[in-house]
Amino acid sequence: MQPLRAASADPGFVPGLTGVTDAPQDAVRDAVPDEVSDEATERVGSDADAPDAPDAPDAPDASEGQDSAEDEAGPADGPVFEAADRRGRIVADAEGVRLSYDEEACEFRWDELAAVESAKGRFGKRFTVTVHTPDRRWYPIDLLAPDRGRIAAWEAELDAVLDAYFDDEAP
Repeated sequence: MQPLRAASADPGFVPGLTGVTDAPQDAVRDAVPDEVSDEATERVGSDADAPDAPDAPDAPDASEGQDSAEDEAGPADGPVFEAADRRGRIVADAEGVRLSYDEEACEFRWDELAAVESAKGRFGKRFTVTVHTPDRRWYPIDLLAPDRGRIAAWEAELDAVLDAYFDDEAP
């Protein structure tokens, strides 16, 4: 019998899911090219050899730190949708849509999406977002809202993000 290779047996089979690597830290450190480490040691060595060097090279480093902090925080302008409960989380911004549930996570760029649906439960506080891809796969996630009023706010925020970033005119 052939072993079963499907999403039910191996979550890594589902496209878009990111998994935890079991590689030891030494293997990750060895994967960095030697050229980068040589340049870094040369730069550090030149700074140590010239203690009277002007502070001008430090200025670009400070601005690079600010740019990277802004990139990690997300875009400064434009709508952002974020909803979470104790197990799941949805974030939609200029980069795309990110879903996470327990330890599983997946992210989609806007050009990878065919549709995004939202639905609220009829009687409860359940909010469902389903992401559809062009290859006819869908990824639903359910969140429990703290109250029914929060579901209406989540729908309005998600609609604003979809109106701003999602191009439904694409083939």
